[in-house]
Amino acid sequence: MKLDKLRRKPWYPYAMAGCITVAVYVALTHLGDITAAVRTFLGFFGSVTMGAVVAYLLNPLAKLYQKWVFRKVKRDSLRWALSVGLALVTAVFLLVYFMGTLIPQLIDSITMLVNNLDGYMASLRVQTANWELGEKLGLPAFLGSYEKYVDKAIAYLKDNLSSVLSVSMEAGKYVVNWVIAFILSVYLLTAKLKLKTGTKRLLRTLMPQNRFDMLRSFLRRCNDITSRYVTFSLVDAAIVGVVNAVFMQLLGMQYVGLVSIVVAVTNLVPTFGPVVGAVIGGFILLLVKPIHALIFIGFTLILQTIDGYVIKPRLFGKSLGVSGLLILISILVGGKMYGVLGILVAVPVSAILDFSYNNLLMPALEKRRKRLDTAEKEARA
Repeated sequence: MKLDKLRRKPWYPYAMAGCITVAVYVALTHLGDITAAVRTFLGFFGSVTMGAVVAYLLNPLAKLYQKWVFRKVKRDSLRWALSVGLALVTAVFLLVYFMGTLIPQLIDSITMLVNNLDGYMASLRVQTANWELGEKLGLPAFLGSYEKYVDKAIAYLKDNLSSVLSVSMEAGKYVVNWVIAFILSVYLLTAKLKLKTGTKRLLRTLMPQNRFDMLRSFLRRCNDITSRYVTFSLVDAAIVGVVNAVFMQLLGMQYVGLVSIVVAVTNLVPTFGPVVGAVIGGFILLLVKPIHALIFIGFTLILQTIDGYVIKPRLFGKSLGVSGLLILISILVGGKMYGVLGILVAVPVSAILDFSYNNLLMPALEKRRKRLDTAEKEARA
């Protein structure tokens, strides 16, 4: 009652506006400190966040195992626990398989590059000697003195060995954090029903029934958009990687596993990913056999055209329904703000924003406009 009386005071709106203005000014003038504090605070929950992401990614696979593999198990808790365990084993197996395929072939390709570097440079010097543009850019002089730059790079690494070791230690910590995240994901998945029930109970006590129903419907829609996008993106990447591997195997190309994994992983990144995959794969094959690199790039163009116009529309259908312009803007903004992670989540975020705008914001604004127009007509009458 006292708060209602206070709000009816004539000076109350001006006081609130002044407080908001001061708060915004303080926030803008100390934006760097606030951002650093938020990042530090969120850093304490980094492993928990990573665990939640892993649990969210494993959840569809666990639900699939629960529905088809362990459907005859009568106890719900035991069926779900077995499904979670099998999903985690599947993820670890795939990770070990990919790393076991990727690392040896990557080391082999780097070794080949280092061993044949003199031959590559000599060939490039011969080919660029007659290029007018290359002469203007100074390519022959650069290629002729590449050994000097290699020596400088080696000297730099020796002088900054502590920095290299520091980066290696950070990489080790990152791996440990991911191991902890996998462990946390198991706990989160096994306790999913209890967490879901507790969250629903808390929200139900904090808001009226109509708002709770609206929020639940909105969260379900967001989860549906995100899970569909993640699942179908992984399926699409697997299809592209397998087709690429079969094609390379039939033509007797080298580094089938390495190139196919690179193509599949980069295919997860919308718009720019396939281009990056084609460049990396073409460069790897160029070190072995240039004609194979040329054939690979041509096949990648055909495969990505089929993927964009046949495979992806069949998989995604109209589940996203987002304009290409909004997706492109989201990719650019997300990449600028959060790097590769921002690019990966740009499409589902743009789909959620599009859904929120068309199904929540615009209907609410139109309803408010009709109410104001009705009140205005009644006032005139």
